[in-house]
Amino acid sequence: MPKLRDGFDVNAMDKSVDPCVDFYRYACGTWLKENPVPPEKAVYGRFTELADRNREILRDVLEKSSAPNATRSANEQKIGDYYASCMDETAIEKKGTGALQPELARIDALKGKNLLPSLLAHLSLVGTNAFFGFGAEQDAKDSTQQIAVVGQGGLGLPDRDFYFRDDPKSVETRKQYVQHIENMFELFGEKAKEAAAHSQTAMRIETALAKGSLNRVTRRDPNKVYHKMSVEELQAISPAFEWTKFIPEIGLTHLTSLDVSEPEYIRELQTILTSTSLDDIKVYLRWRVMGSQPLYLPSNIDREVFHFYGQVLAGQQEQQARWRRCVSATDNDLGEALGQAYVERTFGVEGKERTLRMVNAVERALERDINDLPWMTETTKQQALIKLHKITNKIGYPDKWRDYNTLQIIRGDAMGNSLRSNEFEAKRQLDKISKPVDPGEWLYTPPTVNAYYFPPQNNINFMAGILQPPFYEQQLDDAVNFGAIGVVIGHELTHGFDDQGRQYDAEGNLRDWWAPEDENGFKNRTDCEVQEYSDFTVAGGEHVNGNLTLGENTADNGGLRIAHMALMEALAKETPDAQKSIDGFTPEQRFFLGFGQIWCSNATPQALRLQVQTNPHSPAEFRVNGSVSNFEEFSKAFGCKTGQPMVRTNACRVW
Repeated sequence: MPKLRDGFDVNAMDKSVDPCVDFYRYACGTWLKENPVPPEKAVYGRFTELADRNREILRDVLEKSSAPNATRSANEQKIGDYYASCMDETAIEKKGTGALQPELARIDALKGKNLLPSLLAHLSLVGTNAFFGFGAEQDAKDSTQQIAVVGQGGLGLPDRDFYFRDDPKSVETRKQYVQHIENMFELFGEKAKEAAAHSQTAMRIETALAKGSLNRVTRRDPNKVYHKMSVEELQAISPAFEWTKFIPEIGLTHLTSLDVSEPEYIRELQTILTSTSLDDIKVYLRWRVMGSQPLYLPSNIDREVFHFYGQVLAGQQEQQARWRRCVSATDNDLGEALGQAYVERTFGVEGKERTLRMVNAVERALERDINDLPWMTETTKQQALIKLHKITNKIGYPDKWRDYNTLQIIRGDAMGNSLRSNEFEAKRQLDKISKPVDPGEWLYTPPTVNAYYFPPQNNINFMAGILQPPFYEQQLDDAVNFGAIGVVIGHELTHGFDDQGRQYDAEGNLRDWWAPEDENGFKNRTDCEVQEYSDFTVAGGEHVNGNLTLGENTADNGGLRIAHMALMEALAKETPDAQKSIDGFTPEQRFFLGFGQIWCSNATPQALRLQVQTNPHSPAEFRVNGSVSNFEEFSKAFGCKTGQPMVRTNACRVW
């Protein structure tokens, strides 16, 4: 298993670059040259290195668990047989498209639009997103309860705007998408002429759905995607679809109200369902099913799906090795069964304790930052501090593991295992509705290389998968650890006070707790960030969307600042020896280098273009250079002068 580089690697730097001109390439230049994007990836960076290492650990667990053995535990049987079935390409090829035939037969048997509620309930349970999404969510106005939610969905392109952009690249992408749909219909047995006609039908319906959908920037405002209605009110705005049949069919017998996140979309759905023939609806539904499970279908279908989504959209040259994809699939469907073995090998109780100490240090720094803000009134500061003090810290893995006993995994039935896993998870989610929220639940699996702040529960979550080198290493000095995982901690804490998170109170309720003058002051400062990041461009001249990335940019800048404050507090308590330079760099310089190097990353031009169009995170180099150029302590650490690129004349600062 490859050893990960340390959080700070002198050999990754390019010292020929002036840190005050381009700090990202100063910190990462040699790494970037030596680590081009592998043909089986679209993006490759330090996150990818760690994710690959985690996947190697999971592979070892799964290969051992997949060996038939009477002593296997129930979890070992499920994860082992799921993985073995996924890897059994011979069995998958033998079953062919017949593996999905029961689902397609349900669609073919549809005799009238009045029977759509039952069919869509079934398709929703087994993981086919068609026409709309339906599930459970925490009530934004009553954070103690779970409610049902219905909203936009059913698109095959990454974003609603892909259907309407008129630049040459977007027009070409749509042509390639229609060709992909046509190819898929042919691979499922249709004649060329019929497949061509059906691809146009599917695209026409998806375009109509996209027309009614909100864009990503609008959906970032939680107030614009919360519209609690009675079931009768929902039925009244879309009478063409019998919600009063769909809801019981999906398993909810006593539902009286729900969140209709995008009412205009449901009204547009009403128009689509009334104006579209039953035959065309069936074409669209077949398309949604055909594209939903490529990993468990014959290789020619799997390759076709990869060609469009991997090569065309992301610039990935080769499909990833099957074992990698099967590991990821097992983690996705049985993540807390697989995650237990991962945690035992990599993390343990001591990992929680070490991380929590650093979290507490960064929280103290954020408290000082709030108290010292010159632009916020005392009344709002007190509310902000109440919220900060109520943030719950969840570290590594759940206190209570998920029970998969009712999920049936059958060796040799790869498609069935996937569909049953989808249904298991869908029913688990639906079972939450009208019940109290479980604050101990996690949104991601333990091996995931990520962390998140969850506004409705006012908690921060750090999966065991990210609490490894290069983000945290016990043997490294505080400066590097605070620059790496410390900034990640600060980033997640700041999310509680970004343009989305600030709209939730200490209890996780969507409630305005800001004085009007503070709200205006906040917007003036975030407008600065919107403009700064909107000026950044990637290959081909595509601009970063400063409104889409605002929350992440605010968290990057705030996280860097408060982690630096926490480091300064830690260094003040250390002996003079602990504050000496290492490798020729002062502790403050090592802090910024630790931060810069976790973002070393290469990407294909296609992947970067896709990122700036759909991803709320800015590309890696702008996350680094955008943040340090706003922070005067960086300029002091590296002796930067006014007028140099890493010293912004009108620096942005929110937190």
